Amino acid sequence: MIRELRRYECLPGKLPAVVQRFRVDALPIWSEIGFRPLGFWTTVIGDHNEALHYMLSWNNLAEREEKWQVFASDTRWIEIRKRTEANGPLVARIANTILRDAIPLPD
Repeated sequence: MIRELRRYECLPGKLPAVVQRFRVDALPIWSEIGFRPLGFWTTVIGDHNEALHYMLSWNNLAEREEKWQVFASDTRWIEIRKRTEANGPLVARIANTILRDAIPLPD
């Protein structure tokens, strides 16, 4: 099992639109594809206060690659992204980290 930690550094004032796009548009498509989100967070104290952080769980890198490709080529997502970015981009930068368990916790 691996985890993917992603941070979307939003352009000024665009964080609410990014959160909305995930909540309303991306999550239903992810559910169909089989993404397993573990949570979404915004910063209360610390760097990147205009960022959305989220974590996904994958069985392995091959599953991750396959499902991201399916999502990226989904015509609904392509149209959603075009619509939500009609007045310009929402995200300035995406940071991505792949993690594996170092100290497994009991269930």
